[in-house]
Amino acid sequence: MRLWARRMAPAALISLLSVVWITNGLAQPDDTFLVKPKPLLTPAKPHRASNEGKPLEKRHPGTNPKSSTAQALPAEIVGHDGAPMALVAAGEFTMGSDKGDDDEQPVHRVFLDSYYIDKFEVTNGRFAKFVEAIHSEPPWGFADQETPVVHADHPVRWVNWMDAIGYCLWAGKRLPTEAEWEKAARGVDGRVYPWGNDPPTPVQAVFGLKEGAEAVSPIGNREKGQSPYGIHDLAGNLYEWTTDWYDEEYYKKIPAINPHGPAEGTAKVQRGGSYINTPYRLRSTFRTKGDPAEHEPNVGFRCAQDAPSLP
Repeated sequence: MRLWARRMAPAALISLLSVVWITNGLAQPDDTFLVKPKPLLTPAKPHRASNEGKPLEKRHPGTNPKSSTAQALPAEIVGHDGAPMALVAAGEFTMGSDKGDDDEQPVHRVFLDSYYIDKFEVTNGRFAKFVEAIHSEPPWGFADQETPVVHADHPVRWVNWMDAIGYCLWAGKRLPTEAEWEKAARGVDGRVYPWGNDPPTPVQAVFGLKEGAEAVSPIGNREKGQSPYGIHDLAGNLYEWTTDWYDEEYYKKIPAINPHGPAEGTAKVQRGGSYINTPYRLRSTFRTKGDPAEHEPNVGFRCAQDAPSLP
């Protein structure tokens, strides 16, 4: 495995140290590192939410009601990096599974505030703009200098957790928490996979393949595998980084409102399975982990951001 030949420029590295903003919410990133401000919300084309017509999600006791806020927020926006993002409205959902591994138990209810999450994994084309902007060494897959052009619509891979954090900061976003990722994938009806409870087929997800140049699929070409919020590729294609530290016992002590993972750890949570995995790992509740400094060919990411509080 080849790591990047040279590291990021000093200014970019300093900005990356602001990951405490992501992990603990204690600081804000250096404004000079962000894409120049645009309007906070840029509505995308009208979108009919896939859960339209279903009962409103149950409000968690003791929280400030935001039902009017959620209704006022657009179902889709365009992020500062030009990527479409889908709204996941505030409310409770069921997290975990009693039919999976021990680290998926116990099953519990979690309340999350409204947030937006990328509809697609970050692509080679978008990541190339980040690399150019901060004068960084590109990932392994960019070595031929053709990947970000010829395969601009493929999800970027060979990116470690720090690379993902760096892109999110540059785009004025953040990585999703583990809880946010799971709710975006399974919705509020406790489904096993993003599309429902039926086992995956090649029409819904990219999985069960061998390593190779053509293993990863372009974003958005598995429409039947969308989640209830219209989010693509949350099962298969690439594992995705989250912001949380991994703890196999975390579900036994997880907070019931807006959990952000353990305060410390040695590995970061990855979700969603990849093109080389079996259906078992494509389940929306499956948890695995990775060294935040390690680069792997089957790991990518997508970004999230808080929904604004409206009067």
